[in-house]
Parts: sequence; structure tokens; C-alpha cells
Amino acid sequence: MATKNVLETMALIKVNPGKPTIKKNKTTWGVVSGVIGMASQRVKGSMIVSFEAQTIIGITNKMLSETFKDINGQVVDCAGELTNMICGGAKQRLAEMGYTFDMATPVTIFGENVEIHQLVEGPTILIPFESEVGQFVIEACLIEKKDTNS
Repeated sequence: MATKNVLETMALIKVNPGKPTIKKNKTTWGVVSGVIGMASQRVKGSMIVSFEAQTIIGITNKMLSETFKDINGQVVDCAGELTNMICGGAKQRLAEMGYTFDMATPVTIFGENVEIHQLVEGPTILIPFESEVGQFVIEACLIEKKDTNS
């Protein structure tokens, strides 16, 4: 819901989520990925928003009313900002359900097949999204803390 809200509001792009799956590898799905750590007293983990090149370029063009043709600093920054907004929206919705989190500042990664190790060991849920400008995914890996000192 947070992903749809952010992209439909900020970029005027309709997005459709696909069927969630368990991610099988540690490499980035797309070419530009935003990574953000999340933690609370009960759980910890991270969320990744990963975009194909044409998708993040298309989203950036719509958000900034520009015509970028290649990935540049502004396009990478846009991926980080989208990650922050999507995770912030998810944080708000989870708080309404009784789960509160602190979030780190997002880090953006540019490159194909970059290996990312999640902050915690556990299954990573991958949710694919389709849009008029291309595909992207949300990855989430959250686990319950074993004790409050972790």
C-alpha cells in the first residue's frame, strides 16, 4: 500500500504488485537499489527497493519533469528518496497495527548483480511490481529479536 501511494502520488504512476516470493540469492534484483535498515525493540531487519534502469529513469523523469536518458546522480538520489518515502509509509502503516520501528538513512547502490547481505539472517520476501515505466521490486527481511540487547 505504501509503495502504491508513494508512486501514484509523487510520480503519477500506477503500480500493480505481483505475487510475493522468497528471494533465492543475495544479489541485487535491479541496477539501482535503495537499502534501509529498520529496528524496534521486538524486530530488526531491512528493506530494499530495487529498480531496473529504465524504470528508475522513467520514475525520476515523471517526478522531476525532466528527460534523463541515463542513470546519473539525480536518478540514484531519487531511488534513495523513494526508498525513504516507501519505508516511511510502511512504518506508518505498521505502527497502526502495533509495530513501531526506527529507520536508518537509506543507502543507494548502483550496479548489476551486486551482492547484498541482509542485516539479519532469515527469509527475504520479494514483492515484484509492474508499472507503465517498467518493473521494480521491494525486498523485506525482518526477524524477531531473540533478546532486547540485540
